[in-house]
Amino acid sequence: MNHQEQLFDVAVIGGGPAGLSAGVALARALRSVVVIDAGGQRNLPAEGVHGFLTREGMSPRELLAAGREELAEYGGAAITGVVKSARRDGDNFVLSLDDGSTCTARRLLITSGIQDELPDLPGVADRWGRDVLYCPYCHGWEIRNQKVGVLASDAHAVLQALTFRQWSPDVTLLLNGELALSPGQSEQLDARSVKVADGRVRGLVVQDDKLTAVTLDDGSAVPMEVLVVSPAAVSKANMLQALGLEPDDLEEGPGTHLPTDESGLTSCPGVWAAGNATDVSAQVMTAAAAGLKAAAAINADLVLEDTRLAVEAARASVAR
Repeated sequence: MNHQEQLFDVAVIGGGPAGLSAGVALARALRSVVVIDAGGQRNLPAEGVHGFLTREGMSPRELLAAGREELAEYGGAAITGVVKSARRDGDNFVLSLDDGSTCTARRLLITSGIQDELPDLPGVADRWGRDVLYCPYCHGWEIRNQKVGVLASDAHAVLQALTFRQWSPDVTLLLNGELALSPGQSEQLDARSVKVADGRVRGLVVQDDKLTAVTLDDGSAVPMEVLVVSPAAVSKANMLQALGLEPDDLEEGPGTHLPTDESGLTSCPGVWAAGNATDVSAQVMTAAAAGLKAAAAINADLVLEDTRLAVEAARASVAR
């Protein structure tokens, strides 16, 4: 039976760590589950996964491939494609894919993640995930003791610079015309020997495929081996508009996400979200854990519905 003919218990939109973790958990719960993935996970440019117990340094692609194999082992289905829209059909949900096919499920889990919108600075996109970074806990060990620059976009840059100082004695905060330091902030940076550079950053200097400096608008160069930036984390869940679900602005920093309760349930009954789709700061391990938590909540919800339907059927049988 192909996916257009089958009614799945759960359709998972997004096949990253959160989606695959949920898919495996639901398949192990003997639920019919399909994971629909368009690719493009945010960590694919990175050389390795970090902070994931027993999987340290594994390439993101290798981790996803292993997850898909595990999903198949338990009978879960996987589809490569883009979900263009989602709508209700009675008690179920119908997903329309970019190839013109459809998929119907009783419950939805959104793990489509986010898109990092990088600063509009020449060279940043090309080096993203290599020596242009964001998360200290993902890459701090690998860049320890290197020259680190932190590109300011708002006041959060001060905390970023102080945090990366944990891994390197040579940190420079690049004000980039976006930040005026308070006396207290200057005192904190001075106390931790964090340097400060005025002026706007105009470009990256790369030699032998390695970042060596950034250039400022006055023509000077600031030596560095790593540049820390703060991308806007934009939700990739716009396919849910017909269900009355749209991403909300983040409370802290630029970007959007899908708000949920503690179990991952959105404001739309029958629709859950997990991973970066709702928590933009989730790392691989926490995203996978969130997928597992949402899967348990979805299965519990289906158990209650299955029980209700069984009771109704039993009562109808007695009435006859």
